[in-house]
Amino acid sequence: MMRIVLLGPPGSGKGTQASALLRTRGLPHIASGDLLRAYARDNTELGRKAKPYMDRGELVPDDLVLDVMADRLAQPDAQQGYVLDGFPRTVRQAEALEERLRALGQELDAVIYLQVPEAEIMRRLGGRRTCPQCDAIYHVDTMPPKRKGICDNCGAALVRRDDEKPEVIRRRLEVYAAETQPLLDHYRARGSLSEVDGTIGVDNVIREIEAIVASAKAVR
Repeated sequence: MMRIVLLGPPGSGKGTQASALLRTRGLPHIASGDLLRAYARDNTELGRKAKPYMDRGELVPDDLVLDVMADRLAQPDAQQGYVLDGFPRTVRQAEALEERLRALGQELDAVIYLQVPEAEIMRRLGGRRTCPQCDAIYHVDTMPPKRKGICDNCGAALVRRDDEKPEVIRRRLEVYAAETQPLLDHYRARGSLSEVDGTIGVDNVIREIEAIVASAKAVR
C-alpha cells in the first residue's frame, strides 16, 4: 500500500507520471482536475459551482475540492493506495488530508514536486488539445493525432480547453505560485518533500520517481 502526492504547476507532467505509477505499481491515479471537469461536464451541482473558477484559471475553493476528494478516496479502489494529482493544492487541503489519514492510522509515503519553468509550461499547455468525448490528450508538436484536429480513439474533433488558452494559462501559473508555494514549504518543513527536475525527459523522470517511491517503501 502506497499513498503518493504529486505536486507541480499545470503542465508539469503529473498526469504522465501518475499513469506510469499505475502501470508499474497498480496505484489508481486520482486527479482532482479530472474529477472537477467531469462534475462540470455532467452538470452536477458541484460542477456548476466549480466551473466558473476553472474557466478563469483560479483555484476551486477548498470546500468544493474537499467534498469531491472525500467521496473519491472513500471508493474501494483507493483503499489500497493511490497517486494524488493536483490535490492537495493548499495548506488547508493538506491538513484536511493529513487529518483524514491520521483517523485511519495512515500517512503519506511520498510527496514529489515536479519542477518545470514557466516558459516550458506555456509551450506544453499552449499546444495541448483534448478530446471532449474520451478525454484523450494530444499535443500539436510532440504528440499530434494521425489526422489533424481529430481524435485517434473515437474520431471526435479535438478542442483547446478554456483553461489552456494563453491568457488563462498565465493566470493559472500566477495563482499556482501564490497559493501553492506555502504548500511546498509545509511539506519541506516536515522533511517529506522530494523534488525532481521535470524537464529531463519523461523516462528519466519516471526513473527518479520510481527510486523515490522504492526508497519510501523500503523505510516503512
